[in-house]
Amino acid sequence: MEAVNSAVARPSHLRWGPIGLVALGGAVGASAREGLSLLIPNLGPMPIVIPLINIVGAFLLGYLYEAVTRLGPGDSRAKNLKLLLGTGFCGGFTTYSSLATDTAVLNSNGYLPLAFVYALGTVILGAFATWAGIVIAARANARRAAHTPDAASTVTR
Repeated sequence: MEAVNSAVARPSHLRWGPIGLVALGGAVGASAREGLSLLIPNLGPMPIVIPLINIVGAFLLGYLYEAVTRLGPGDSRAKNLKLLLGTGFCGGFTTYSSLATDTAVLNSNGYLPLAFVYALGTVILGAFATWAGIVIAARANARRAAHTPDAASTVTR
């Protein structure tokens, strides 16, 4: 039997470092979601915390997407931030399965119009929040670029 070559790199999804980043981010995100779920009460029959969490998570993902793309695809910081904050934190923080469950419960309890507004409103506001995150991060990147001297324009004496 031939020995496995240890010089062959494992794909990133099979390495402990990236797995640890996702696990850490996911644990913090899920803990934050649970904490908010315990702190924020329902608004009558409608659970308000799940839409808020999903909308905030959508904003964070939009912001992160725009901010990280400026780092470049080969930048290891970009990959690590995507894993820690995008896949990990936002993946653990947001919960569209709870949104679906809450919608089904509202519907089964006779609140069909509210269930419809609850589900559709969350998705539409989430899409808008993602767009807003991208716009705000793009503006922040533009301001940062305007204040950073360009290496090509500096004069050496």
